[in-house]
Amino acid sequence: MAERIIESFRSSRFGTEVTDEEIRSALAEEIAQILEPVAVPFEPDPAHKPHVVLVVGVNGTGKTTTIGKMARFFTQEGKKVMMVAGDTFRAAAVEQLQVWGERTGCPVIAGPPNCDAAGLAFEALKRGKAEGADLLFIDTAGRLHNKGALMEELAKVIRVMRKFDETAPHTVLLVLDATTGQNAMEQVRVFRELVNVTGLVVTKLDGSARGGIVVALADSFGLPVHAVGVGEQAEDLRPFSAQDYARGLVGLPEA
Repeated sequence: MAERIIESFRSSRFGTEVTDEEIRSALAEEIAQILEPVAVPFEPDPAHKPHVVLVVGVNGTGKTTTIGKMARFFTQEGKKVMMVAGDTFRAAAVEQLQVWGERTGCPVIAGPPNCDAAGLAFEALKRGKAEGADLLFIDTAGRLHNKGALMEELAKVIRVMRKFDETAPHTVLLVLDATTGQNAMEQVRVFRELVNVTGLVVTKLDGSARGGIVVALADSFGLPVHAVGVGEQAEDLRPFSAQDYARGLVGLPEA
């Protein structure tokens, strides 16, 4: 892909003197062209009340934090949001989501430790419908070392929810950690085998790793990149901008 970008630049500017700034700007334009088709903001569908968002990813990518930040954003937009602590075997994930619930004022639906995630999702969906929620974010387990068990758990969550709403989930978000590089590519492949991933959120883009992995993800999979995480604060989850991201990648300020 890098060769393709360079070749395109060469053919358009062959035989002319160019400055470092021009090279960076031209590269940013080439990269932005790859990214533009996947820069799609996440919009809940008002036809579904609640719009069910199943959030998947390996442990440590920032799944639970992403749910909290998205809940905050949509609550501020005037939406009624509920969160489901579906990673039932990890007490820390349940507690973390409850902290986000306190911060955002959103109800968090949790069960006893190690309870059945599918049953919890079903009850949450029923409650969300009864209480007129606009959005229902469901956290999930991320134990990729036991792929078979995880596949069965996610499949069961979806199967059981569809007994109440045959269209659920309406969005399946895969959360990826930008600092894991090529590992993120493999995670997309694996999770697409497990569930029908409809979009991506890429976290931890605030470090020195500039996250060129997003370009590779866009080029390889073409999945919408709905948002990027650029810090720990609640407001540090932003809609993905192809232009800003491409300029940052080559060391230029945002336009």
